Parts: sequence; structure tokens; C-alpha cells
Amino acid sequence: MKGGENVLQKKILIAGLGNPGTKYEFTRHNLGWKVIDLLSNVLGASVVNQHFYSKSIKTMFLDKKIILLCPQTHMNQSGFLVMACAKYHKIASQNILIIHDDLDLPVGRLKVIQNGGAGGHKGVLSIIRYLGTKNFARIKMGIGRPRYGEAIEDFVLSGFYKDQKGIIEKALNIAIQACEFFILDGIELAMNRINCQNFANMEGKQ
Repeated sequence: MKGGENVLQKKILIAGLGNPGTKYEFTRHNLGWKVIDLLSNVLGASVVNQHFYSKSIKTMFLDKKIILLCPQTHMNQSGFLVMACAKYHKIASQNILIIHDDLDLPVGRLKVIQNGGAGGHKGVLSIIRYLGTKNFARIKMGIGRPRYGEAIEDFVLSGFYKDQKGIIEKALNIAIQACEFFILDGIELAMNRINCQNFANMEGKQ
């Protein structure tokens, strides 16, 4: 069986993690929401308020049924809304793609995985808890570590350093490609095409 065959036959849920409120809009912790906003533009759809205390929309991509989701609870409560949406639309866990920030990857580095642990990310931990499984795909987007001794809680809820903004724009575009690979051919193609790309060495050269 082809690696992506199961994905091709099912509805797909793509959820971006973030925190609600305008003060968090351009912070490191909201990269997942930013990807969903950009992906909805690519797909010619608008992410609007619907069910599950989330911004969500049903759309199509090359005859594939796609659900885009931005949970509107705070990060550590994301799992309930992802579970509710998946259950309502009858989407299996292996057809769920979660997009989130990652402290342990440098800025500009993306990693597509499946069956991974939470790595301390409260949103991912919540999703694992509510789904009862780690068997879902993720796009981990590197945000790096604080340069100036900032507390982690403050760091993730702040904007990127000035010299990182160009790298992040490139990383966002790669994240969109990762979503498209996952939709079309599943997790293996997405991992093979994305995990070899790295803009981290461009930091400070913008």
C-alpha cells in the first residue's frame, strides 16, 4: 500500500495552534494560526467562526475534503477542540495534521513527524490527552531559544527578533508546502520533502 493512500481516501483536518487575542497575533506561539491563515488564502477559502469554539472552515483541494481549524481556547486547552472537530467530521487520527511552534528547533528549521511526544508543548500534550493517541502528524516550526535571558513564558508570547522575520517568512511558505504534500500524498512524502530543508543558518544575515 502506498504510504499516503489512507490519507488520500479520507477527510483531512489541519489545525494550527495559537492563543486568542490581538496581543498574541504576531507572537512565536501563534505560528500555527499564521500557517492556517496563509493556507486558507492558498486554497481560496476564509477561516470563519463556526463550531467547537474555533475558527474553522470546510474546503476542497484537488477533490480532497479539508477542514482547517484554529482553536480559540488558550494553548493548553486545544486538545478538546481538536478532538471535538475530528469526532464530528469522523476524521481518523492519522489524517490529522497539527502545526505548532517548537523551542528545540532553531528559527528556520521545520520538521514533519508522526507519533512523536509533546516535548513540553502544552498544546500538543492536550491533543495527545484528548485523542488518546500520538498517532497524528505534526509540523514543528522552530522558534529557537531566548537570546537575552528572557523567561520562556515571555519569549513564546513575544514577537520574533528583527533579524529573524525574513527567515520566518520563508519557513511559513515551506509549512504551506508541507501541508500540500500531506494532503496529496501523506506523511511520508511530507517528511521526505520538508525535513531536509533548513533556513536556520540564515539567522542574522537578513
